[in-house]
Amino acid sequence: MAATAVRVTGLTKHLGRRRALAGTDLSVRAGEVYGLLGPNGAGKTTLLKIVSGLATPDSGSLELFGAPFERAALRAVGALVTEPGLWARYSAVEHLRMHARLRGVDPGAVPELLEAVGMRAFAARRVSTYSLGMRWRLGIAIALLARPRLLVLDEPTNGLDPVGMRDVRTLLRRLAADGVTVLVSSHNLDQMAHTCDRVGVLADGRMRYEGALEGLALDGDLEQGFFALLDRS
Repeated sequence: MAATAVRVTGLTKHLGRRRALAGTDLSVRAGEVYGLLGPNGAGKTTLLKIVSGLATPDSGSLELFGAPFERAALRAVGALVTEPGLWARYSAVEHLRMHARLRGVDPGAVPELLEAVGMRAFAARRVSTYSLGMRWRLGIAIALLARPRLLVLDEPTNGLDPVGMRDVRTLLRRLAADGVTVLVSSHNLDQMAHTCDRVGVLADGRMRYEGALEGLALDGDLEQGFFALLDRS
């Protein structure tokens, strides 16, 4: 059995009076692309924030790389869970070089990262001229700077055109082939079908399904099966 990169057991989290997670379980195998699916308000972003150290649960347990969670493990985690925090006056190259200095990593990887996320042609332009999709691509590059073992992404194809979606999908598959574990959320079933090894479906703060995406299909129809699962939840 493959080693586990992320294991979540019985996580609960309240945001004010609202229950965001209600005893959520999750298991992500090392080296796979795992897709987190669910409607708005299901708890996906809250779960990803906890996994990436941006939030703490009320109860339950989290393991990273086979050990109980410790903040030191976050050095091996790259995350883009909210819209990238970028400076309008600086370019992609300047952002990456600044983040490299802050993290103490070699800036020599900057050209390679820009190429990987399809931003090489825009590397010298100020962020103020970027579309939303271009900002997300730069955010992914920043998350990859430290060459993480685990990459956590919340809706990384947000604002991308079909070519951009394809490029991100290709990048995630290439990262997994190189041994990086990817945990990614999305509303796009088609993208998940072409990207993920396994998926989890979150609804009302609970995991309703975990396994191969094909297992969700109802009479061969993936979308019909997905909505039927949500209706039962």
